Amino acid sequence: MVGQMYGSPSSRLALALTRALALALVLALLAGLFLSGLSRAIPAPGGRWARDGSVPRASGSRSVVLDTAAGQLLLVDGRHPDAVAWANLTNAIHETGWAFLEVDTSGRYNDSLQAYAAGVVEAAVSEELIYMHWMNTVVNYCGPFEYEVGYCERLKSFLEANLEWMQEEMQSNPDSAYWHQVRLTLLQLKGLEDSYEGRVSFPAGKFTIKPLGFLLLQLSGDLEDLELALNKTKIKSALGSGSCSALIKLLPGRRDLLVAHDTWNNYQHMLRVIKKYWLQFREGPQGDYPLVPGSKLVFSSYPGTIFSCDDFYILGSGLVTLETTIGNKNPALWKYVRPRGCVLEWVRNIVANRLASDGATWADIFKRFNSGTYNNQWMIVDYKAFVPGGPSPGSRVLTILEQIPGMVVVADKTSELYQKTYWASYNIPSFETVFNASGLQALVAQYGDWFSYDGSPRAQIFRRNQSLVHDIESMVRLMRYNDFLHDPLSLCKACNPQPNGENAISARSDLNPANGSYPFQALRQRSHGGIDVKVTSMSLAKILSLLAASGPTWDQVPPFQWSTSPFSTLLHMGQPDLWKFAPVKVSWD
Repeated sequence: MVGQMYGSPSSRLALALTRALALALVLALLAGLFLSGLSRAIPAPGGRWARDGSVPRASGSRSVVLDTAAGQLLLVDGRHPDAVAWANLTNAIHETGWAFLEVDTSGRYNDSLQAYAAGVVEAAVSEELIYMHWMNTVVNYCGPFEYEVGYCERLKSFLEANLEWMQEEMQSNPDSAYWHQVRLTLLQLKGLEDSYEGRVSFPAGKFTIKPLGFLLLQLSGDLEDLELALNKTKIKSALGSGSCSALIKLLPGRRDLLVAHDTWNNYQHMLRVIKKYWLQFREGPQGDYPLVPGSKLVFSSYPGTIFSCDDFYILGSGLVTLETTIGNKNPALWKYVRPRGCVLEWVRNIVANRLASDGATWADIFKRFNSGTYNNQWMIVDYKAFVPGGPSPGSRVLTILEQIPGMVVVADKTSELYQKTYWASYNIPSFETVFNASGLQALVAQYGDWFSYDGSPRAQIFRRNQSLVHDIESMVRLMRYNDFLHDPLSLCKACNPQPNGENAISARSDLNPANGSYPFQALRQRSHGGIDVKVTSMSLAKILSLLAASGPTWDQVPPFQWSTSPFSTLLHMGQPDLWKFAPVKVSWD
C-alpha cells in the first residue's frame, strides 16, 4: 500500500510533474479570470462564414443610420442616403494580396456620432477579417495561459490609468481641438469593438475602452516599448530587428518627388487592408469650426486597426506621412514612460494627421504628450511646397521628426533632400543627439557598423542604388530589392553562412538557415521580413492613389509559401498559401 502510494523515484517524479502541470493550468486560468478584460479568443462573427468555415465574403457594403424615433443607431445593407457612416469592403487578398476598405461619414451629423458610427460600420463589413487577424496575431497576448502574469497586470494597470487620464483631460478641456480629436479617435475604437460584439449603443457621456480588447490591435507598435518599460521577460522585438524601409526620391530634373515605404513585420500579420477614410470631422467640438485638413486619407493597414501602424498615409491636406521605427536601447530612458501625462503614439499619429496642414504643424502636434512608445523616425512630405522642375524652396517639402522617451527632435530637411536627391530611412536615428541618447553607440562598439547610421547594410544599399530610380516602376524595384545571396553589401561577416536575408531593402529572414550562427537575434531565421511596398507621386497623391504590392519580395529570391516554409504550423488564417503578387494601382471612384 505504501509502495503503491509513493512508488519509485521515477513514478514520484512523474506524479509531481503531473501535479505541477495541473496546478500551473489552474493558476493560469485563475489569473485569466482575475485579470478581467485581458485578451482572449474573441467570438467568431455570426453568419454563414462562421458556421461553415468557408472563405469570407468577397465584398460587402453597409450603412449606419440613425433611428430618430427610437434614438438608436441601426445597421442596414448597402449605401443609405441618410447614413451617418457607410463602408464598403472588397476582399481581394487571394487575388492581389490586399483587401480594400472605404469608410465615409456624413457631415450632417455631429462629430461624435460620426466617429462612433465609423467604427461600427467598419467592423460590420470586416468582422471576418478582424477575427482572423486577431487569431493570427494577438489571441494569446496576456490571455488565460499567459505565464507572465505580473507583466500583464502592470500593462493592464498602465493602460487603464492612461485611458482614465485622457478622459480627465477631455472633460477638463471641452473646447480643445486636440482633445476633441483624441475623443473622436477613442469613440471610433469604441464603435468598432461594440459593433463586433453586437451591442451598438452610442455612449452619450464618459465611456470606457477595454484595456486589452481591440485596443491591442492599435497597440502593436506601442507594445514593443511598453514591454521593455514594464519589464516583460520575453519581448516581441528581437535585438536589431528592422521595422520598415523608406525612401523619398527626387527624380532627375526634379520632375517629380516619389515617396515609398516597405513594412517589415511578422508574416502572421499579412492580412492586409488598404483603407480610405473620409471622416467629416471639424477641427473643434463646436459646429462653427472648419473641417479638419486631413478629413480624407488613404493608408495601408490591418483588419480592426483604425490607423496604419506601418505607418504610411496619403492625406487630403497634401501631406504624405510615413515612418520607420528607431526604438530605444537605453534602459535609463524608460523612466519617461508613464501612464499619466502621455498620449500613446497611435493616437498622437491620428490627431496630427487630421489637424496639420504642413510639416512643422504636424510635428508640433505630434510631439505633445510624448509617450516614449513606438519610437520612430517620421517623414512628413508636403506636396503643396513641391514645384516640379523648380529649384529648392528651401523649406517645407520634407520635415523629419525623431522620438525616443523624453526627447523629440525636429528639423526641416528640404535643403538636404534637394542636395542629395534622396532621403532614406532604415530604423536608425539620423540626429546625433537621438542616436547617442538611445544607446546605439554601445551596440556599434559591440557589433560594428551594422548599427551605425552611415555604415549599416541598408544605408549602403540605398546610397549605391538610389540613382537607379527614374520612375515609379524603378522605385518599386529598389524597394523590393533583396539579392542577399549575391550582393556583397548583404554579407554578415560574423555570421555563418555570411549572406543574410535581413541585410536588404526588403528583408527575407525566413531564408536564413535555421542551423546558422549569428551574432544577434535579428539575423537568425525568423518568420519576418518586408511584407509590402507602397509608392506614391505628386500626381497620384493628389487623388489619394498609390502603387502597392503585398507579401514578401520575390524579385531575386523565391516567393514565400506557407506550406513549404519552416513556419507552416504558425496560424495564418485567411492568408494565401503562395505569396506571389504583382503591384497593383490603387485608385478610388
